[in-house]
Amino acid sequence: MLLEVSGLRAGYGTSEVLFDVALEVREGETLALLGRNGMGKTTTIRSIFGLSRARGGSIRFGGRAIEGERPDRIARLGLALVPEGRRIFPNLTVQENLDAFVGNRSRAKDPWTTGKVLDAFPNLRARRRHLGNQLSGGEQQMLAIGRALVTNPKLLILDEATEGLAPLVREEIWRTLAALRAAGQALLVVDKYVERLVALADRHVILERGRVAWQGASAALAADRSLWHRYLGV
Repeated sequence: MLLEVSGLRAGYGTSEVLFDVALEVREGETLALLGRNGMGKTTTIRSIFGLSRARGGSIRFGGRAIEGERPDRIARLGLALVPEGRRIFPNLTVQENLDAFVGNRSRAKDPWTTGKVLDAFPNLRARRRHLGNQLSGGEQQMLAIGRALVTNPKLLILDEATEGLAPLVREEIWRTLAALRAAGQALLVVDKYVERLVALADRHVILERGRVAWQGASAALAADRSLWHRYLGV
C-alpha cells in the first residue's frame, strides 16, 4: 500500500468539510476521486499534502504517518501534485520551470529528466525558452505535469487534470496519463470526465458532502449509471 487515508476530518475556520474520508492507493494503481463541485475533493488532496491541516484521522504514505508534516517534507517522500490552476512560475522559462524541480525521489532506474519531458510534450520543446506566462492554458498544464514528473514521484496527484482545456489538448493529457499508468506510475486523479476516468482508473472513490458515498472498481462504476446521475450529475 502506497497511500492510506483513514477517518480523515478537515475543514476551514469553524466549518467542517470532510467527515471520516477513507481511501487507498496501491503501488502502480490509478485511483479516481470523484464528486460534484464543493464535495471535498480538493480539500482531501490539500490535507494529504499538508496544505490544509487534518482535524482527525490518519494519513500514511509508504507506511509512514504524514499528517501534521510540512508540505515540503511530504513532497520529499515521493508525492507530487499537479494543482488546480497549474501554478507554474510565470517569470521562468519552460526549461527553467523544469530544471528547478529535477530529482529522483523514487530512485527510478530510468528517471524522468527535463529532456524526457520535452520529448513527451513536443509543444513544450518548441517553446522551451518562452516564459510561463507566454504559454497557452494547455501548454501550462503540460508544463505543470512535466514539472511534477521530473521529481520522479512514487505517487502523482492531479487535481482537475483537464479543466478548461481545449478538446485536442485534453486528448493529449489523457494519452499521457494512460502512458504513465501503463509504465506503472501510481496516480490519483480528480477530473469531471467520468467516461475517461472509467477507462483510465482501476478504482474510484465518490465524495458526497465530504463523505465517501461509494467506492469500487471501474467495471462496477461503468455498469451502474445510476451512480453517475445520483452523485456526479452526468
